[in-house]
Amino acid sequence: MSERFEVWAPSAGRVEVEADGVRHSMDASPSGWWRADVTDASHGTDYGFVLDDADEVLPDPRSPWQPHGVHGLSRVYDHDRFAWTDQHWHGRPLPGSVLYEMHVGTFTPEGTFDAATERLDHLVALGIDAVEILPVASFPGNHGWGYDGVHLWAPHEPYGGPDALKRFVDAAHARGLAVILDVVYNHLGPDGNRLAGYGPYFTSTHPTPWGDAVNFDQEGSEEVRAFVVRNALMWLRDYHFDGLRLDAVHAITDLGAVHVLEELAGAVAGLSAHLGRELFLIAESDLNDPRLVTSREAGGYGLDAQWSDDFHHALHAALTGERQGYYCDFGALDTLKKALTNVFVHDGTWSTYRGRRHGRPVDVLKTPAHRFVGFLQNHDQIGNRATGDRIGAVLAAADADEDMPPGLLKVGAALLLLAPFTPMLFMGEEWGASTPWCYFTDHQDPELGRAVSEGRRREFAGHGWTGDVPDPQAVDTFRRSVLDWTEPDRPHHRDLLEWHRALIALRRSRPELNDPRLTETTVETGEDGARWLIMQRGPIRVVANVGDVPVALPASAPGAPPPRLLLASDPAIRLDKDMIGDSGIAEVELPGASAAVVG
Repeated sequence: MSERFEVWAPSAGRVEVEADGVRHSMDASPSGWWRADVTDASHGTDYGFVLDDADEVLPDPRSPWQPHGVHGLSRVYDHDRFAWTDQHWHGRPLPGSVLYEMHVGTFTPEGTFDAATERLDHLVALGIDAVEILPVASFPGNHGWGYDGVHLWAPHEPYGGPDALKRFVDAAHARGLAVILDVVYNHLGPDGNRLAGYGPYFTSTHPTPWGDAVNFDQEGSEEVRAFVVRNALMWLRDYHFDGLRLDAVHAITDLGAVHVLEELAGAVAGLSAHLGRELFLIAESDLNDPRLVTSREAGGYGLDAQWSDDFHHALHAALTGERQGYYCDFGALDTLKKALTNVFVHDGTWSTYRGRRHGRPVDVLKTPAHRFVGFLQNHDQIGNRATGDRIGAVLAAADADEDMPPGLLKVGAALLLLAPFTPMLFMGEEWGASTPWCYFTDHQDPELGRAVSEGRRREFAGHGWTGDVPDPQAVDTFRRSVLDWTEPDRPHHRDLLEWHRALIALRRSRPELNDPRLTETTVETGEDGARWLIMQRGPIRVVANVGDVPVALPASAPGAPPPRLLLASDPAIRLDKDMIGDSGIAEVELPGASAAVVG
């Protein structure tokens, strides 16, 4: 019995592998790869590499298991040892799915994969189709967002490590849930990142907000590209993930003829065909560039979907009235109308926030709506606020009734879940969680930890923030962000949860609400005294009162059959067929901050 060890170290003159405390010489190849077969090494063997004359034993750049943390030795992991039970799982298509974004460390008090598994039935009852988990690649300390991962092939040990992650995915598939993994290929975290010692993984030619960019187009980049593409395929193949969410692809610079995202999309499509399983890629991008989701045959990158920040900004600003920062160009209901019908608000138009024109139009005749992920909340839009306050906290500050959730939360949920896009909820959003979701870290390097804490305070002071900013390094900042699972049983939280369940069930029951054609969604708005919006999707009409004064709105389009009330966010909502408006159509009466679905 032996184990083959391999590592790419093109500049090294000599490389040794240390396995269970014994060093073994490795053989070099012209391509910069070093290899050695070590007798008696197998699953569970701790190992690392020694470059040239250094004394330090470094972890493997492709370490599959980091039980001793990011600075410790790697451990051999045999993927074939796990007994999967999802042999009949063929995946779920992204079109028609409802997504749920989850951070494993704060989803439950235990903060582990196994504890999260125990809560999957809640997601099934809610009507979720796919769970999207924030990055789990090994990062420093015990808790953090995961975007400073440094071992991209090794699941975070405090969450439970490789086997626990597989149990989570297997259990999700048993319940009919797809699982999406958030991966970060634009940078690595600083603490424990040893890749630069092995080879040209980074380049200063393309800086990012987090340091040197990953080297996708400079000298030595072929192996770096392969490192990333193979890493993506590993998660999909060996951990049975159904899709990947690609973090901040606008920070990935590749000037080559074939962009690495296009290469990745082609490789994933090939793996999907080989496995006979639905696989998809979702990008986060602030470029407002539809080429990301345009097919490779039509000259695009061929990704399956991308997040739609403009929809979030338009909906958030319309509900809250906030206009600071990037919300300065949003807030008017006509802006929300444009987001619902044309996807990008900035589609070549002037961006005040950026001080330049931004974006390009989506071809609504050719681009299906499911290629854009819509959301009212996500980890960034909550956690990047000074105190990590959710939208419910913002709206509740202006709502006098403490026994009921803010009515605009229900309005936002209706517009999100019945919009033409692929909707996504952030964990706890479905019941109006009162817990914040802060920015938190657990850097073991004192200097780095201090720099992060001070930088966070300076950032918000520079924005004019005068209140307290939670210290990212404080354990209490992390603990405050953990969901409180007693809340869904409390009356007003339960009421909001049932509203989300009803909306998702309606979306699933009516094909018009999954129609991929952007041209089949029309929107009317009004802001003269009352603030209202009507979204028509086939025979289904969503009427929303975004203001605080009652309003009567037409319950159907001219010539449509007599309408009936399908869902109402407030018991005071009435559809009175005897109450005919100026247009000769029955009207629905909406109190302030309410929504109804008629059809």
